[in-house]
Amino acid sequence: MKPRDPKQEFEKLVEIIKDKHPDWDLDMLNLAYEFAKDAHEGQKRKSGNDYIIHPVMTAQFLTELGMDLKTIIAGLLHDVPEDTELTIDDVKKNFGKEVASLVAGITKLGTLKYRGMERYAENLRKMFVAMSNDIRVIIIKFADRIHNLETLEYLPEDKQTRIATESLEIYAPIADRLGIAKIKGELEDLSFKYVYPKEYKWIKEIIPKKYKEKERYLEKVRKKVSKNLLKNGIALENIAIQGRTKHLYSLYKKLIRPTINRDLSKVYDLIALRIIVPNVADCYSALGILHNMYKPVPSKVKDYIAQPKPNGYQSLHTAVFSDNGEIAEFQIRTQNMHDEAEFGIAAHWNYKENKGEINKSSTKWIKELVQWQKKIQDNEQFLRDIKLDIFQNRIFVFTPTGDVIDLPDGSTPIDFAYHVHSGIGNQCVAAKVNDQMVSLNSKLKSGDIIEITTDKNRKSPSIDWIESVKTSMAKTKIKAALNKLKKQ
Repeated sequence: MKPRDPKQEFEKLVEIIKDKHPDWDLDMLNLAYEFAKDAHEGQKRKSGNDYIIHPVMTAQFLTELGMDLKTIIAGLLHDVPEDTELTIDDVKKNFGKEVASLVAGITKLGTLKYRGMERYAENLRKMFVAMSNDIRVIIIKFADRIHNLETLEYLPEDKQTRIATESLEIYAPIADRLGIAKIKGELEDLSFKYVYPKEYKWIKEIIPKKYKEKERYLEKVRKKVSKNLLKNGIALENIAIQGRTKHLYSLYKKLIRPTINRDLSKVYDLIALRIIVPNVADCYSALGILHNMYKPVPSKVKDYIAQPKPNGYQSLHTAVFSDNGEIAEFQIRTQNMHDEAEFGIAAHWNYKENKGEINKSSTKWIKELVQWQKKIQDNEQFLRDIKLDIFQNRIFVFTPTGDVIDLPDGSTPIDFAYHVHSGIGNQCVAAKVNDQMVSLNSKLKSGDIIEITTDKNRKSPSIDWIESVKTSMAKTKIKAALNKLKKQ
């Protein structure tokens, strides 16, 4: 492969920025490029490219995400203190405190590797503290990791597996919890072929034919639906067929579920129709028109606008039986909802009125995690608990007043009670799920509404609860309450 020209790639970066932000002063960006280029002079990547290509590509990805100028500059400089003779102080002197702080955050994460459990756990702890101080640090790290994954073919096999596994098991779930579908999808798909090569090959072979068939049939549905929506006064901003061809790993995970058992014909959302409308009222109007045209599949109608997912995702989902009896899936949303779905927390830097401020509830879990990890001294336990609490499938359930609670899959009403408040957990005596009494160790499902009954006379939780709860937070709080009682 012909080596990339750093100057051309930097000019491409400048063009993307000018197109998105014609009012930005790019003097500091130009200085950052020259500063990083001089610092990395003589260094080469394994691909044969000049090293400066990597920070430039990282900055390009941050620009496409819609990040602010200081984050993009930090992306250009992120490897300077780690890989050259220049220091954080040099960065601060030339580019200011904020950029230096972002670069320092990335430098601390530079040693996050699957090498030795103790060091790995300590580095994970550092990562969560850095995220809680400034969420942009992890977004720069995502961009850095995506370019590293794109050039993984040049590394030895053991390194390929280590980097891809870490990306799949650590970084992709964090991107998911931050609601950044674009990053989650790219991290997963770029890692997939290195972690599960045989499965990747199998998916690549079965997809094209099925995709083409589905695309032809959905194109007919698309024309009919758009005509009907326009006739009924919905000012369509866009209606497009959205493929899953770029989300091979999520498709693979779906196919290996026992209910699907590798049968592609049972995956109804292989490709779906996405309808973008001007406002929320139009979302519901479009849903009504769709359901007048086609019979809906009852279990497939989901309203994530009234009840957003904990990571902020909003959309209406429905599946209908179309003309030939085939099931067609639809997502209906506004443009802002679409940006939020694709870019999650990063979308907040896209809107000038937000001035970079982000929805605090979407990052609340990071603050809670930082507080909780201070109490877990044992690194082996910390790693075990973190995989359970953060890096696995999540469900979201509701309080009786409609607040969303985000829990790991397999959580119980006791986990829910302790998530709401220690006092509610300690005094919990009964639980209702969807108005039905259930045992306290029953498993919750996404969408459940949970009501906890407490008894003020109850002095402490039951010791048996430690075995039945899923979350480390609940376990820690139960043990603390029992130890307190023991001392008394």
